[in-house]
Amino acid sequence: MKRKLPFVFSNFAMTADGTIAFARDNFVPFGSARDHERMMELRATADAIICGATTVAVTETILGTGGEKFRRQRLNNRLAEYPLRIVVSGSGSIDAGAPIFKKHFSPVIVFTTGRISKPKLKNLYMVADQVKICGRDEINFRSAFIWLRANWNVRRLLCEGGGELHGALIRAGLVDELHLTFCPKIFSGRDAPTIADGKGFLNLSDAAQFKLKSKNLVGDELFAAFSRKK
Repeated sequence: MKRKLPFVFSNFAMTADGTIAFARDNFVPFGSARDHERMMELRATADAIICGATTVAVTETILGTGGEKFRRQRLNNRLAEYPLRIVVSGSGSIDAGAPIFKKHFSPVIVFTTGRISKPKLKNLYMVADQVKICGRDEINFRSAFIWLRANWNVRRLLCEGGGELHGALIRAGLVDELHLTFCPKIFSGRDAPTIADGKGFLNLSDAAQFKLKSKNLVGDELFAAFSRKK
């Protein structure tokens, strides 16, 4: 049977206390050069990369390949030279002047909901290659990802954050594989984001279950991969 959903995998650098950034959206890269290289290696295996609007705004990422070395890896993996880029915002609160909209090496798709105002929708239509309404009040990610597979041939989809988006994907049972870099730092703070923010699970029996796939210690950082338990 043909798979209707893309294979979804995610990648995060996280501190020893489980955070992915300082509180109040104060993001400072804290992983090593090897962590950055690993991020680009994973991007080189993805048809598309998805991020939340806050992540795009705070990090000013353009979701690029990372240079010629990784573009060659993509071609060796029989992928397009550049990945499709997807930005998510249920309210449509995305800065139309963000760097990601100014670099035109690959299409940018925006996922939003019926809550978006007409002025915001108009602004996004002007800068994005496609704006997709994926639900009335909340984004239906399963439906959105089926659409991605059918309309853009997205077979491998990489999530790079933030915690709200990834938490929603976890709760929807859509994350097949999780890559984590454990960094020997502690940020602390009750408002610091984690890899899975949002509503959360209320019972242990409902919790998302993963199993260790691989691990590798490089310097003081532990690189681990987990696959979802079926």
